[in-house]
Amino acid sequence: MGALCVRTFGFRIRVLSNIRLQASVFLAALDITIISTPLATISEYFHSSAAYTWVGSTYMLADAAGTPIWGKLSDIWGRKPLLLVATAIFFLGSALSGAAVNIDMLIAGRAVQGFAGGGLLTLVNICISDMFSMRDRAKYYGIIGMAWALASACGPVIGGVLTQRVSWRWCFYINLPITGSAFLIILFTLNIQTLKTPMIAGLLAVDWLGSFSVAGATLIMFLLGLTFGGVTHPWSSAVVLCLLIFGAALFIIFILIEWKVAKYPLMPLRLYRNASNMASLAGCFCHGSILVLGAFFLPLYFQATLGATALLSGVWLLPFALSMSFSAGFTGWYISATGRYIDGVRLAFALSVFGFGLLIDLTSQKSWPKIIIFQIICGVGIGPNFQALLIALQNQVKPQDYATATAAFGFMRNLATSIGLVIGNVIFQNRMLKQSAILTKTLGPQMAELFYGGSAEASVHIADALPDAQKAVVRNAYYTSIRAVWFLAVAFAGAGLVLTLFIRVKELSRIHEQIKTGLESMDPPREEGTIKTPKQGEP
Repeated sequence: MGALCVRTFGFRIRVLSNIRLQASVFLAALDITIISTPLATISEYFHSSAAYTWVGSTYMLADAAGTPIWGKLSDIWGRKPLLLVATAIFFLGSALSGAAVNIDMLIAGRAVQGFAGGGLLTLVNICISDMFSMRDRAKYYGIIGMAWALASACGPVIGGVLTQRVSWRWCFYINLPITGSAFLIILFTLNIQTLKTPMIAGLLAVDWLGSFSVAGATLIMFLLGLTFGGVTHPWSSAVVLCLLIFGAALFIIFILIEWKVAKYPLMPLRLYRNASNMASLAGCFCHGSILVLGAFFLPLYFQATLGATALLSGVWLLPFALSMSFSAGFTGWYISATGRYIDGVRLAFALSVFGFGLLIDLTSQKSWPKIIIFQIICGVGIGPNFQALLIALQNQVKPQDYATATAAFGFMRNLATSIGLVIGNVIFQNRMLKQSAILTKTLGPQMAELFYGGSAEASVHIADALPDAQKAVVRNAYYTSIRAVWFLAVAFAGAGLVLTLFIRVKELSRIHEQIKTGLESMDPPREEGTIKTPKQGEP
């Protein structure tokens, strides 16, 4: 009887821990998309057009820059302390954003949120790898994928409802009670072994040069250059070119630091000598790109071409999100039951090619069978690779490298969402510019300028007030431009399908290995200027 009570209590603790982990993922994913609907209201409130560019992109930039760092810090100080720190920082960023008195304070709050959000997503995946065997963790990753998909879809709807019924500030305040309760749940229920690392020794072990160089290369330079390009500065401007060139150069310096200098590298280069690992990470990039193209340009199609409101476009996106969520959960169960992860990876990319190819056949008029069925096929194609590719990557590395590999996976997905969205926007904006002649002829030069380049996305609802004849021309221009983006999505999905040929299939173990953290569990520090050569048989 006593043993049964202990097992029951342990089961309840594990359930609470998993709920807390899912809540972290839900919040971090929610804050990427919840801001899309209140952007116009926020811009009007602060009398600043900077909201359109920075309130959303700042979160993703900080997310991408911080992701690689969280994994290595959790190796030094343990998962639970870092998860608590990330949760507390996310709480602070949400409070700052909600209480913002000017646009600069709001952008700063979003940067704090993004940095913590990257930690939440990465650390949740790392915690699951610590708690379950390779075979069993797939179903939990499936649940996490479901939470991500639902949050991404619900974000615009929740943001629209809160903005209309209460205030845009509640798009951030809504995080506070959930984050606070999640902090308490993890504090008292998450049972992961954590060795105490002395503060000074831990700080000395941090790869500071690598951390600052990768953050500077991705956030301050390269991604900032992508964000500026075609929006605040022309692509040919000195500002954009310098940011892109020096960002790429700094990333090369980061690789040299990891190779020659760092005693405990942020991203050990031995992980990238395995062709299967490189294929999994490149596949992650393709998956992240098609995910962001679908999530951002489907609502734009609904609003700009079909005339839906921002809130209604979120509702129309539900077939895409729900099918994505269902397929993520089902794939997790399938992998745990059969041990075959490569099936999900290949089928997902094949369905993505088919689904986004079908989106090219959408018309400028409402066709509900096409809108619903095509979205479902795309969603089913995207859902499985939230976890199947991560399983494929983790299955090729040593247990002590799970955290580093998982952080690299998250970093690659964040790069994909930023770069994929920028490429999609460039294609969309260039197509809008190619239709400048007919827009100018129909609307006049002054009005037509509102639909050129970077202004096109912010001017969607201006078309609603135009006379019917002018409205039809503008909506057709949007339709033609968005249609070109689906070709890009098909190309990314096709590239991902080819990459699956290089992913090595290896049996998933049912044995759970205890993962230790702390300096004693890490690889012995190498002498500066030398390379740690893997032993025979190591990946």
